[in-house]
Amino acid sequence: MSASGGTKAIVAALAANLAIAVAKFVAFLFSGSSSMLAESVHSLADSGNQGLLLLGGKRARRAATPEHPFGYGRERYIYAFLVSIVLFSVGGMFALYEGYEKIKHPHAIEAWYWPVGVLLFAIVAETFSFRTAIKESNVLRGTQSWREFVRRAKAPELPVVLLEDLGALIGLVLALAGVSIALATGDGVWDGIGTLCIGTLLILIALVLAVETKSLLLGESASAADLRTIEDAVVDGTSVTRLIHMRTLHLGPEELLVAAKIAVRHDNTATEVAAAINAAEQRIRAACPIARVIYLEPDVYSASAAAAGTNPGKSPGGPGPAH
Repeated sequence: MSASGGTKAIVAALAANLAIAVAKFVAFLFSGSSSMLAESVHSLADSGNQGLLLLGGKRARRAATPEHPFGYGRERYIYAFLVSIVLFSVGGMFALYEGYEKIKHPHAIEAWYWPVGVLLFAIVAETFSFRTAIKESNVLRGTQSWREFVRRAKAPELPVVLLEDLGALIGLVLALAGVSIALATGDGVWDGIGTLCIGTLLILIALVLAVETKSLLLGESASAADLRTIEDAVVDGTSVTRLIHMRTLHLGPEELLVAAKIAVRHDNTATEVAAAINAAEQRIRAACPIARVIYLEPDVYSASAAAAGTNPGKSPGGPGPAH
């Protein structure tokens, strides 16, 4: 997995969640707190999620085959989508069920120092994991807001870890609040309410992750910055006079397919056209290294034909005469 895959952040989150899951489950056994049980399952699910992200990164590095000629880069998107499903089904739905049962059949929390101590430890550990994810993300985020980074990142691992860690920290605060109020009032219903809040939070995060990874699975174009870079590299003003239209598609986080129609001079020979295409491909790869697969179609530009031709913004196969 490349650096942009956030391997360090994933490993840090995995180590933190495994330790926290064990501590939470022990606290549940001694205290009977449903919030602690929900949180232990949450941490266990998060650990499985990080394992899925690491597995996806490993499988994405496989070489292309005749059956999959563009490689396996999208494996990372598939496993990130699976993470959202796991977070929803295992973490969120279990927490909602456990919270409902606790409210329906409340009982006092025993050995209060176990859940409180473990929750405080978990907050410290999750803060460390969250800090690592933020540090890794800042390398790629640039001037984007955090919302823009989550929505536009082509590598899914860091947004997934960021949202998981943020959700874990908020969930821990909710669990601590539920346990504290239950201890102060002697009413175990508050523990169940805290558990319901945790389940709702996990489902909301899972839905956000599902929407974002679905977009990656469907196929996203290059970022605006990469599009400008490629457009500037295609035209040299001599052999290639104009970019007529272009489409791009991410085959994986660091693999970009570029398909473009370029204008060459009408009196060029076939040899000169071939040389112009080869030179344009070299310029694109030098300017945008993630452009791994490039298809360039030569044409002779005509202003009248362009005005009557297919709108490049429309889908392939859409209405309108071909250029």
